[in-house]
Amino acid sequence: MLNNIGLPGLLLIAVVVLVLFGRGKISSLMGEVGKGITSFKKGLKDGSEEHDAAADDQVRPLPGERARDVTPHTTPASAPQSTDRS
Repeated sequence: MLNNIGLPGLLLIAVVVLVLFGRGKISSLMGEVGKGITSFKKGLKDGSEEHDAAADDQVRPLPGERARDVTPHTTPASAPQSTDRS
């Protein structure tokens, strides 16, 4: 149903909303939407900074502690492979 709304339909809807609510209410509503978007972006940024800080704390050794050797566990090439072909 909404696939058939073109530019004239959108303009008609915009004019009807403008007449019903008035210019002042719409501009204040758009200002609130802008503040909400800004707050959302700030929250995402703060959350990613906290996540990065938590990740750094997990990797960094404590003062006076020796850094551990972190190597991925791999299977040696000479290890026998399972050939179960049931």
